[in-house]
Amino acid sequence: MASNAASAAASAAVRSAAAAAASTSATATSSSSSNAALKWAAGGWSLFIAENLILSENRTFLIDRLGDDGYHGLYGTLSTIAMGSVAYGYRYKIRGQGPFAFGASGRPGAVALAASFGLQALALGMVSQSAPKLQIPVQLVDGGSSSSSSATADANTDTTAQVKSAPASGGSRWKVRCPFDFSDSKSQTGVPKGTRQQADQLAGLDRITRHPGLWSFGLLGLGNALLVPSIPTRIWLSMPAMVALIGGAHTDSRHRRGMGGELCKEVDEVTSNVPFLAMIMGRQDGGVVQSFQALGDEVKILNGALAAGGAALWVARRGRGGGIRPVVR
Repeated sequence: MASNAASAAASAAVRSAAAAAASTSATATSSSSSNAALKWAAGGWSLFIAENLILSENRTFLIDRLGDDGYHGLYGTLSTIAMGSVAYGYRYKIRGQGPFAFGASGRPGAVALAASFGLQALALGMVSQSAPKLQIPVQLVDGGSSSSSSATADANTDTTAQVKSAPASGGSRWKVRCPFDFSDSKSQTGVPKGTRQQADQLAGLDRITRHPGLWSFGLLGLGNALLVPSIPTRIWLSMPAMVALIGGAHTDSRHRRGMGGELCKEVDEVTSNVPFLAMIMGRQDGGVVQSFQALGDEVKILNGALAAGGAALWVARRGRGGGIRPVVR
């Protein structure tokens, strides 16, 4: 009887030890996977930033040695390899990996949702300003101002037409017009970048940042990072903002020295790499208040409204939670 009890106790001890070992092994494996995911999240993007900085900084030397075609071929090849590592890392090492900011069935907090909407609305709003200005395709005009209406029609690429049911004369009448106002040019400076002429005619996106394309991409990533629970995925989505910050600053540095572009002192003083920094610091004509008022007059309102609506729908859909599950590898 004592022998059987001892044997049972020994078996229980063995099972307990095996379970503890398995748990330790699983924890170690999970920790190893998390560490690898965190490294891949930043590593691929860091490689992309580094090769861009090194090659562009040595642009003149490399063109002298390799020729213009050889330089751009090397640049394109290494950038493709770097971005390949970014895509590979996300697909096989990062997506759905822990640690997690909140449970897979949870959802971001109210502050995170609001910040996500703000960042993505700004990003998409900046993108929308590069498209032709949207306008309501019908317009109520004074019936007695036919010559003025005709001039407006010409300015909008001859797409305005009178609705047949409108009154023939007198009073107000409806006019149909093109949904795109191709005559609008206030949302961009429209002169060579970095020149004195740009400083004199500063407008639209150029007021906000010298690199709207980079920052649109970066802010969109930051906004989406706030919606996912996976910390490695958050880091991966946030890295385009580092590309904009570091890459934009290095581009400005090169252009100040006349390498691959131009950034004159006058433009440098009234613009910034970081969005809105020059405006907030009062470096543009009229100070902080007037620079923001001018921006409000220059932006394409309907374009921005549609962009904000798209951001709101995306955040509402992604912010419900439960859409991203841990990936077991």
